[in-house]
Amino acid sequence: MSRLALLPRTAPFADSERASLDAVLGAATPIQRAWLAGFLAGLDAAGGQPAAVPAAPPKAAEPLTILFASESGNSEKLAGDVGKLARKQGFKPKVVDFADLDLATLPKAGKIVAIAATWGEGEPPARAVRAYGELMGDAAPRIDGVEFAVLALGDTSYAEFCAIGKALDARFEALGGKRAASRADLDLDFEKPAADWIKATLKALAPAPADNVVAVDFARAGTEDEDAEPSREPHVVEVVEHVNLNSSRSDKETIHLALAFEDGAPAYEPGDSLEIYPENDPQLVDEILRSAGLEGDEALRKALIAERDITTLSAATIERFVKATGHEEARKLVESGEARAWIEGRQLIDLIETYPAKLTGEHLSAITRPLPPRAYSIASSRKEVGDEVHLTIAAVRYETHGRARSGVTSVHVADRIRDGAKLRVRLKPNRHFRLPQDPATDIIMVGPGTGVAPFRAFVQERRATEASGRSWLFFGDRQFTHDFLYQLEWQEALEDGSLTKIDVAFSRDQPEKIYVQDRITQHAAEVVSWLDGGAHLYVCGDAKNMARDVRAAVVKAYETVKGLSPADAEAQVATLERGHRYQQDVY
Repeated sequence: MSRLALLPRTAPFADSERASLDAVLGAATPIQRAWLAGFLAGLDAAGGQPAAVPAAPPKAAEPLTILFASESGNSEKLAGDVGKLARKQGFKPKVVDFADLDLATLPKAGKIVAIAATWGEGEPPARAVRAYGELMGDAAPRIDGVEFAVLALGDTSYAEFCAIGKALDARFEALGGKRAASRADLDLDFEKPAADWIKATLKALAPAPADNVVAVDFARAGTEDEDAEPSREPHVVEVVEHVNLNSSRSDKETIHLALAFEDGAPAYEPGDSLEIYPENDPQLVDEILRSAGLEGDEALRKALIAERDITTLSAATIERFVKATGHEEARKLVESGEARAWIEGRQLIDLIETYPAKLTGEHLSAITRPLPPRAYSIASSRKEVGDEVHLTIAAVRYETHGRARSGVTSVHVADRIRDGAKLRVRLKPNRHFRLPQDPATDIIMVGPGTGVAPFRAFVQERRATEASGRSWLFFGDRQFTHDFLYQLEWQEALEDGSLTKIDVAFSRDQPEKIYVQDRITQHAAEVVSWLDGGAHLYVCGDAKNMARDVRAAVVKAYETVKGLSPADAEAQVATLERGHRYQQDVY
């Protein structure tokens, strides 16, 4: 990776000397540069001769353990950011996924930075469940004297905002740790405050400087810094295919969306996601402006459509509303503790209509948060579709408190996007949901509804690479006739051998409801046989019910097929998870 020249051409050195000095200074840490500046100043003061004192030996860099508990990848990305900045500041960082954490290492960690996301209703990310449970258990080791700092990520639309980060912060202290920096609890617009917190925290954790001693990470001395991160700037893409996969008689609407990249698709892999930057429903924006008495402000209307989150309502939103407007009735709602119950099923429009107040555009900006992008599993392989990315998006429509509601991104795509339209998108890699490196490895895929999206990519990839391993898909939806997503493609895959077998569960085609976990139970012996033979199992879709029920079905399969106790069957599945042979992409 090329570096920016530090020395100007006017410096009193030959070209080759400037290049050598640039190479040394460009790779040096701030601590090393400061030491060198002091050394040269002292050398000049001594008449150009080094002082007759023995040089201080280099000191090993300060170890720093960086833990992350991540579901969507945000915590993992920030952990990487901490590691890169820490190394430049003289630390020797080690980034550890909670999924791989051995609690016995914590007492000797010295310094810990933990970054944790909260999932669902106050739960740890799926891969962090084991280690988190052990840390909260009675057998967790003491970490007396270990310095720590916690960064919590969450979503204020959920009642248990940042619950896991808060729990970790308290637990580290209870186990004897020493808090080096205050915890930060961040919402979806976390990037800027997270960067500020990381800088401040590393400063707080930095060891006191010792005279004439340079901290060196010996394992990395002389190596280049990490390559720059891929660009996080969004791409503008064109919609080249927009197809409803459900029949006209279905009560669902699932859009197959094909997007074309003018300058070539990013280097995505099966298992990755694509974030879509949506727009709010213009009709809802107009309702808000009317209720707020701000009709006619076209600049504000455009901002609310494209930039602000106008559907999420949280206790924090109401608190900001009270602060901006001074509305007494709304204040009473907050002070009574009833705000969390009141917001259930409601949105910003309900708040403004229920508690009318004189609002300004500045008020609406202060009350709302930035409109976040929405990530969708990629449903294609580059090896088959070239410079396109395919997505599978179910339109979300429902009614609460007498008002029709809709998913921001999904209905934007379903109702207001057609062939030829432009969208802003951004790649979101997921290295924890990957096909096995050995193409001869068998795979089991469980993906009801739109959870089948990444498995379309898996099958395309295995076809293109002529993978010899077997593949088994469990798919489910409501009705065979109307909701069998990509039915013809699965039939073709069975014929060409890129899919070995498929089992389906359509819940409403018979009096008793049947789901994918029921099919796993019916085929328990064969599922266990595949897994004992080295197969990898993948689950994608609903986290709250489906993913839990599927995991319980796999545990039960081991229990019944192999005659294991419930505890031993659970241990078998936990071993699959720790070996990255049971992977989930859930939402």
